[in-house]
Order: sequence, then structure tokens, then C-alpha cells
Amino acid sequence: MKNFKKMQEKLEVLQNDLNSMSDEIYNQQKEIKDLKLQIKVLKLTVQNIENIDKDNINIINEIPPHY
Repeated sequence: MKNFKKMQEKLEVLQNDLNSMSDEIYNQQKEIKDLKLQIKVLKLTVQNIENIDKDNINIINEIPPHY
């Protein structure tokens, strides 16, 4: 009976550990998803800035009409 109780206690500790790990994995997956979205938004922002810069460079390089 003593061994059975020890095994039950160990099993309970393992179950708690498993639940904690599962929660942590869920939180990490959510954080990864959020970070991926942030990266996507940053990439789009950089692309937009690059496009604006290209347009501005073209305007700057144009010869004004009075020349």
C-alpha cells in the first residue's frame, strides 16, 4: 500500500508537470504566431518605405521643365 501511495504521488507530480509544459507550449505557440504577424507587418512597412523612396528619387532625378 505504501508503494502504491508513492506511485500515486509521483504520478500526480508528473501530471502537474505535463499540464505546466502544455500551458507553456500553448503560450509559446501564441507568441510565435504574434511575432510572425509583426514580422509580416514590418516587411510590408519596409517595402512601402522603399517604394516611396524610389518614387522620390525618380522625382528628384527628373529634369525640371524649364531646362
